[in-house]
Amino acid sequence: MPDSPKTLLDKGLPETGNDLLADVSLPAAVIHEAPLAHNLAWMQRFADDHGARLAPHGKTTMAPALFHRQLAAGAWGITLATAPQCRAAFAHGVTRLLMANQLVGEANMAIVARLIEAGAEFHCVVDSAANVDQLGRYFAARGLRLPVLIELGIDGGRCGCRDRDAVVALAERVAGEPALVLAGLEGYEGVVQSDEPTRDVRAYAWRLVEAAQALDLDGLIEAAEPLITASGSAWYDLIAAVFQEARLGAHFVPVLRPGCYLVHDHGLYHRAQQGVLQRRPDLERGLEPALEVFAQVVSLPEPGLAIVGLGKRDIGHDQLPEPLRRYREGGRADRPLEVDGWRITKLMDQHAFVTLPPDPDGVRVGDIVAFGASHPCLTFDKWRRLCRVDERLAVVEVLETCF
Repeated sequence: MPDSPKTLLDKGLPETGNDLLADVSLPAAVIHEAPLAHNLAWMQRFADDHGARLAPHGKTTMAPALFHRQLAAGAWGITLATAPQCRAAFAHGVTRLLMANQLVGEANMAIVARLIEAGAEFHCVVDSAANVDQLGRYFAARGLRLPVLIELGIDGGRCGCRDRDAVVALAERVAGEPALVLAGLEGYEGVVQSDEPTRDVRAYAWRLVEAAQALDLDGLIEAAEPLITASGSAWYDLIAAVFQEARLGAHFVPVLRPGCYLVHDHGLYHRAQQGVLQRRPDLERGLEPALEVFAQVVSLPEPGLAIVGLGKRDIGHDQLPEPLRRYREGGRADRPLEVDGWRITKLMDQHAFVTLPPDPDGVRVGDIVAFGASHPCLTFDKWRRLCRVDERLAVVEVLETCF
């Protein structure tokens, strides 16, 4: 007996079958398995080759199934941005959590306290005496010990102590709080703005190293395996190289935290990856874009213009999406049609204005267009379900997110 409509919904299955080009309600966010598997292995191998652990930033996808693929590939843990994100990851079996932000507010502290009580291995970040005092009081009252990392920032940047002296002073403050355990140093090089970013990101990485060494020399780090962690998805090669050059492995566990690498993109991180490969020509092949959004042409109201059912609610738009390929509805994955000269000029909530070349190749209402986007975080958070597909565009898994 076929499944009832409610059973299909409960299973998270596509509407009438598994063929993306025929059975799935569009628009839909799509992850291609081949580049996904490549990226998983590529970044894990990169971290291993540099003597570092990988704690991918889970805020990119907030997809537990993808967290588990990263862990199965060798990741040390998962990085998150907020206490509720940590709670969601732990609820789906992720037990080592690195919250790369300050833990502020008793409601958030209560979430983390419950996670630690339930067995989570948790680290968060501090950069002020006020926050250290707040955390010390709260976790002492709960009878718990909280591992913390001191954040080193930059002048004019986001959070973080601004210099080594401030890091050491804060470490001494942490030492005075019995409920806190100083577990190392954290930073984020993505806030470095410079005309010579390669030079200045490396300089920031060395500042991290020197501050960590100062804490170690003064005996201020209590954790048995102290961490030094940085790295987003643009400059991970520079951070890993400095950590390796500094020979930190004997005293610290170097942890890299890129997140967008998993599905890569067609914009910001594509350009960043080109920079990585120029700096490191020894790295083979590089990352590949795995995330696309498929949508249909809904109107051809005048010559040279197509309206596609894709908007700001469906895809990241810090830069306009890029048309990649076109298919007939019900067509075959191995017979894509051209989109040469197609260009999005305007994006509304749920419509894209696409200019067409003078003689578009037989475009029809109902045609399906695959779009690439920049900055995958800003596409993932628009979806509660994404389709993982094989090379035939058959849906092999429906991935749920926890935003």
